[in-house]
Amino acid sequence: VGGYEAWEKALTRMKPEEVIDEVKKSGLRGRGGAGFPTGLKWTFTAPLESDNKLIVVNADEGEPGTFKDRLIMEGDPHKLLEGIMLAAYAVGAHMAYIYIRGEYKLCIDRIRKAIKQCHEYGLLGKDIFGSGFVMDVDIKIGAGAYVCGEETALIESMEGNRGTPRTKPPFPGVKGAWQRPTVVNNVETLANVPFIIQNGAEAYRKHGPSESTGTKVYTIMGDVAYPGLCEVDMGVTLRDIIDKFGGGMKQGKKFKAALVGGAAGVFLSEKLLDVNMDFASLNEYAAVLGSGAILVIGDEFSMVEMLFSVIRFFRHESCGKCAPCSKGTQELFLLINKIRNGIGTQDDMDKMMILAQTMKFTSFCALGQSLIMPIKSAFENFESEFKALLKS
Repeated sequence: VGGYEAWEKALTRMKPEEVIDEVKKSGLRGRGGAGFPTGLKWTFTAPLESDNKLIVVNADEGEPGTFKDRLIMEGDPHKLLEGIMLAAYAVGAHMAYIYIRGEYKLCIDRIRKAIKQCHEYGLLGKDIFGSGFVMDVDIKIGAGAYVCGEETALIESMEGNRGTPRTKPPFPGVKGAWQRPTVVNNVETLANVPFIIQNGAEAYRKHGPSESTGTKVYTIMGDVAYPGLCEVDMGVTLRDIIDKFGGGMKQGKKFKAALVGGAAGVFLSEKLLDVNMDFASLNEYAAVLGSGAILVIGDEFSMVEMLFSVIRFFRHESCGKCAPCSKGTQELFLLINKIRNGIGTQDDMDKMMILAQTMKFTSFCALGQSLIMPIKSAFENFESEFKALLKS
């Protein structure tokens, strides 16, 4: 319903710079984790003189506990395609690639079918709506590496290389895939664009607080009655997400913590249940919204085991490009293993903090830089659990 009306409006009644301006005024920020202003990102590529600009869609979704993009692609692939088209028109790109993880077989099938339908209806191809604009979309399939959620590692993988991050600058907006100017956006980010263009920035700004406008898709899992997904206005409290949309805690469970933002997120304790789930509010508590994943942890589960699981995941997914991350994650794994086995000391906990802090400032990309968040928040909010296992 209303499909591709924004695409027709943009191509026949708006200039590319007007599309960018509307997205900038809407306040839309990237929904992939970094929260970078979308319209501003497009302005880096739009002015460049090039006939080879690209749009690349990050549909890799490697963050543990995150499945929002999967359900958007399965449930409404045309909304994503329309967002891609609008982004392409705005920056002057004529080709887009959706980089999608290979495990998402149903998404791949439905996106392929949607692209085929768009060609049949004349929504993709040559001289769309008689405007003279040429546009096509293709799929690139990834192999499920967590580091490929980082935009330059994704581009390397898309080109057929090993998925490791590139040095920045140059940024992808200037020199990205195949050395061409490339705008990389997340699935959920682009799915917001058709509403903005069709209804205007002010209609979009009515949802959510002024610094974090629009709606957000949150994935809820763990010790809740109804694990799943909800789309609500940005800024709703963590308590409301758990109680109203997750159905409250599982029977017999009591809330202990929530890991917010994915594995690279922060452990929030009960005292932060009423924090607003938006970029600015969480930033006040040194927390991140990330991809919108919320793992609810009941009182029976060990926070030591939870942190061990996170560190083990990071050790497995480190790409090996830089020593601070590849060696650091291994050392952190050994230290947390000592603590969970009852042979760790306070010195080991101190070493973990120093090491994670060092990785934050020296790792090549966000994978190594972000481990400080789960480690620091676990130690600060659940210190007694770790100290109870330390060797006296």
